[in-house]
Amino acid sequence: MANNNENESFRDSLSTITKEGKRKWIYAKKPSGRYYRYRTYLSWFLLTVFFITPFIKIGGQPLIMLNFFERKFILFGAIFWPQDSYVLFLMMISFMLFIILFTVIYGRLWCGWTCPQTIFLEMLFRKIEYLIEGDAGKQIALKKQPLNFEKILKKGIKHLIFIILSVLIINTFIAYLVGIDKLRELISSGPSEHLTAFVVMLFFSFLFYLVFSWFREQVCIIACPYGRLQGVLLDSKSIVVSYDYKRGEPRGHFKKDENRQESGKGDCINCLQCVNVCPTGIDIRNGTQLECINCTACMDACDDMMVKHKMPRGLIRYASEESISKGTKFSFSWRMIAYSIVLTLLLSFLITLLATRKSVGVTILHTPGQLYQVVDDNKVSNLYNIRVINKSRKEAVVTLTAIEPAGEIRFLSQNSISVGKENSSESVFFVLLDKNKLAKGKNIIRISIYRDGKFVRNKKVVFMAPKQ
Repeated sequence: MANNNENESFRDSLSTITKEGKRKWIYAKKPSGRYYRYRTYLSWFLLTVFFITPFIKIGGQPLIMLNFFERKFILFGAIFWPQDSYVLFLMMISFMLFIILFTVIYGRLWCGWTCPQTIFLEMLFRKIEYLIEGDAGKQIALKKQPLNFEKILKKGIKHLIFIILSVLIINTFIAYLVGIDKLRELISSGPSEHLTAFVVMLFFSFLFYLVFSWFREQVCIIACPYGRLQGVLLDSKSIVVSYDYKRGEPRGHFKKDENRQESGKGDCINCLQCVNVCPTGIDIRNGTQLECINCTACMDACDDMMVKHKMPRGLIRYASEESISKGTKFSFSWRMIAYSIVLTLLLSFLITLLATRKSVGVTILHTPGQLYQVVDDNKVSNLYNIRVINKSRKEAVVTLTAIEPAGEIRFLSQNSISVGKENSSESVFFVLLDKNKLAKGKNIIRISIYRDGKFVRNKKVVFMAPKQ
């Protein structure tokens, strides 16, 4: 993104790494302002949803459960099995396209407002740190002071709370994987009966604690692939957190009763507040950078200084490079329109799939190694294997009818298949058809499937008949 700073050397290194290649710890000043309040309210809502969702049930089942171990997924009360993997795949693609579309138009809005990494770090762990250790200056002073009772107490309390939070959050994630009832069972039975699960929980809790107590912003800068993609997705029309260099330059410190226009200075008073509050340690005045997560902390800090010095807010604001350089208003580009059309079509298709999804999945296959049998010289029979998956929460009774051509279906033991809720069952059956209704060799016939007497779907299968 353009700016008046011709020296682009800052792009050659990360803001969190020193010239010697060592980690540069970021002591971000505590943000304040309207955008920070909005983000706080949103984070409260999202954290509340995150922690209470595992306890919400519909018909005795979790609202959301992603049980990869049993390959059973529940989304808003609807159960998905491996046979529904195409629906889950489309959901994932839709979500990815949604993020891409938003990035093209609104930059890293996801990162700054709704990303779990940002919410946990900035709105939970960092707030606790500010509460215990104080703002950035006090944190630096605490680090430099010799080891004493105050330092041990503050650091000990902070890290103890971090550990407790990490364990709580990981257990909540586990509840999403196995369900809250299974989690209660694991906790109540004790570590000795589920040693592997207990060790896994401790490992991920420690990893989570390590991320938010030490690795922190490095996740966004180094580990997160989405941050790297923004260089490909953003263009001059994307709305990002931007510094209005046309209004702000040339920079200069503010002097009392000074007319900045007459002195040839821009509105940027070079107070460095935008740098001090940045959680990734960048200077937004250099333009859009890899490390920027669009958290709006610099916007609040700059607006606060502008108000104090009786200048208009918005020196740092949500804007595109084009709107700043040309003074134009936001407009949709062809790329934005194309992404929107693709996403709309994909979401429409996904909604159609969900609306027409059947509660019973049936697979019928010709029994391997079996061709046909001639019965009483007038009828031909074929043997089939059937597998029925009941995706609903109540028992299903499945019956079959041969409709094209009309014929007879005989199960080996009973005339139907009973399948328990959220279960599957397998059986075998014969289809008997009049010989004079069949072509020689391979035929395609249709079988109607009924659940509890209600039509579900028709199934086409291969039926073998004598060639002579």
